[in-house]
Amino acid sequence: MTMNNLIALHAEAITGVILAGGRGSRMGGVDKGLQSFNGIPLALHSLLRLSPQVGSIMVNANRNLAAYEAFGAPVWPDSTGLGEYAGPLAGFLTGLERCETPYLLTVPCDTPLFPPDLVARMAQALAREDADFAVAAAREEDGQLRAQPVFCLMATHMLESLVRFTQGGGRKIDAWTAQHKTVLVPFDQPGDDARGFFNANTLAELHQLES
Repeated sequence: MTMNNLIALHAEAITGVILAGGRGSRMGGVDKGLQSFNGIPLALHSLLRLSPQVGSIMVNANRNLAAYEAFGAPVWPDSTGLGEYAGPLAGFLTGLERCETPYLLTVPCDTPLFPPDLVARMAQALAREDADFAVAAAREEDGQLRAQPVFCLMATHMLESLVRFTQGGGRKIDAWTAQHKTVLVPFDQPGDDARGFFNANTLAELHQLES
């Protein structure tokens, strides 16, 4: 990647999308993004955490759209064509279609403690490796460093590739990113919060994270 590309990959060039379009089936079918985390809806908490890191921001949601619109960011439901609740890639597709900056970064709504320097480190790695994707990686309880594919930075020209992949029946993020040059960005350095990528799938996990 040239120095010009490196300069181009600053916060203003990146749109963040909060992925809140899932069924919330493991939370009993509730709208996960609207569940309270320390008194604030999860998705709003994520939006407030991501906003200072990016140039613009949007929310991908499929129900309770008025509640999400009250957060003050554009809200877009999944693109039609993939069927209802087609998973995170439907949110990726929506984000890429609506993105007006050269880069898009995806963040799930259920991981409220993601790093405050997430975008800077992802952008630096993408530029350094001249990669198509930067994907966060975190140490899990078993000590293994694992990719967190819903935390993904990409250029918006990846839309064409994603349309092809999903039209072919693809639904898994890592199966798509594996087709392109991907750099893993480890968030296991001294000072990184061990809970940074802990996602709350149940209300019990959410309350555990609050404490």
